[in-house]
Amino acid sequence: HVQLVESGGGLVQAGGSLRLSCAASGGTFGNYYMGWFRQTPGKERDFVAHISWSGSGTEYADSVRGRFTISRDNAKNTVYLQMNNVRPEDTAVYYCAARPVYGSRRTSQYDFWGQGTQVTVSS
Repeated sequence: HVQLVESGGGLVQAGGSLRLSCAASGGTFGNYYMGWFRQTPGKERDFVAHISWSGSGTEYADSVRGRFTISRDNAKNTVYLQMNNVRPEDTAVYYCAARPVYGSRRTSQYDFWGQGTQVTVSS
């Protein structure tokens, strides 16, 4: 099993930046596609971005493309989400997730999840 721990959430003003981290343990990190998702109360968990095993391939939700950047450091077993020009609608709990095959936008296709980190964007 892979254990995932997110960090870096907090309160940020609209237009500001935040970087989330997700540290992995218990598996061979480089063998997993990694994804970021987010969820607000009463709503489904939504896809944000995913990244390939080597980091050469990325995909983003339309709502964050051009503002957020996903990256990974396989030597540190960590995936990042750099959030720039944040908006109040980016407020959510952010989760990282792992799956051993190709990336997906569907939460049901990820095998391992972190506990989430809260991001709050004030207007």
